[in-house]
Amino acid sequence: MLDIKLLRENPDYVKQQLARFEIDGAVVDRVLAFDERRRALLREVEDLKARRNAVSKAISRMQDEAERNAQIAAMREVGERISALDHEVARVEEEQRAAMLEIRNLPHPDVPDGSDDGDNPVVYQEGEPRTPPFVKPHWDLAEALGIINFEQGVKLAGSRFYVMRGLGARLQRATIQWLLDLHLRQGYEEIYTPFVVRENVLWGSGQLPRFRDNLYRDEESGLWLVPTAEVPITGIYADEILEASQLPLYHVAYTPCFRKEQMSAGRDVRGIKRGHQFDKVEMYMFEKPENSYAALEKLRRDAEECCRLLGLPFRTRLLCTGDLGFASAKTYDIEVWAPGQGEWLEVSSCSNVEAFQARRANLRYRPEPGAKPEFLHTLNGSGLGLPRTIIAIMENYQQEDGSIVVPEVLRPYMGGVEVIR
Repeated sequence: MLDIKLLRENPDYVKQQLARFEIDGAVVDRVLAFDERRRALLREVEDLKARRNAVSKAISRMQDEAERNAQIAAMREVGERISALDHEVARVEEEQRAAMLEIRNLPHPDVPDGSDDGDNPVVYQEGEPRTPPFVKPHWDLAEALGIINFEQGVKLAGSRFYVMRGLGARLQRATIQWLLDLHLRQGYEEIYTPFVVRENVLWGSGQLPRFRDNLYRDEESGLWLVPTAEVPITGIYADEILEASQLPLYHVAYTPCFRKEQMSAGRDVRGIKRGHQFDKVEMYMFEKPENSYAALEKLRRDAEECCRLLGLPFRTRLLCTGDLGFASAKTYDIEVWAPGQGEWLEVSSCSNVEAFQARRANLRYRPEPGAKPEFLHTLNGSGLGLPRTIIAIMENYQQEDGSIVVPEVLRPYMGGVEVIR
């Protein structure tokens, strides 16, 4: 959520930045109209309360009973008016907040303009993509090896689900464990969160109301399945005030993720690239505002290191306005080469959302003892998303005989298995 002071003091700037996303600036006018209405109501309430207080004091000194009774009756009407105005203020505040929650974050000055992911510039690349003549897509390779069964997934849960078996399931588990251990060495604290959250936690992280149709919810309990560990981690310190000495806080967590993927017919319908359930290891940072962009570079380096140690060709792209997420001020996407599909696959998205989530979740810190609390900055990045990482491992490490070499860093987690045959 944006700072209301920014909208009040510089609405033209906000409209200018929203225009970079082709968003009509009328939403700013709508928020400011609610804000002016709210402040006008509050002024009326304050005037009425001041009048009531003054008259109440005067009533106690009145000798004329008829006059006193008349003033008491008049003040009763004033009290009823104040009560009605209080309800109106609450209603307007709710509508203003709802309007503000619909406004996306503003882009950092580094973010280039663009219409879609085709306009994202490559800022770094390591390793050259290669496509040997014998390369197969991962769905053919995995089925031939018996490590992924797509029919059984559909049998159990419908389309976009699959069953990993044998060394395929072990490769998945090994990759998760290795990623967690790597991030611990990089300075993160591992946490294990619930895989379901209350609705207010999704509002705080920015998933609601925008992505409601993509989320899974249990109607009876009102709990929601997490679409990413970013959601519960954001909520851990909601409505709390941290001390400056506690920052930065770097967390890493593994969770399964649940999303209702909306896919076009004929696009990404094969394999495990897109599914309604997938595993992810998430890095998350709580930072002082003045340090958050240095922290974003660390987040990016830590995600890149995962790809480097796995021996995968990768590149990093800076997202343009047409591809930037709703909550993000600046994002790097790290992509790995998948020769079987002949394309780059995003395995990590590292974002600084500045104070956007902090305002929604009321995440604050005290810059120094006794100081007024301020909103902190939050950052998040996949480290890594598992399905596409597993795709890249299978397709880059496949051999001409149809086997898959296990990356060296994963072998200790695979019980020493070097090749999947």
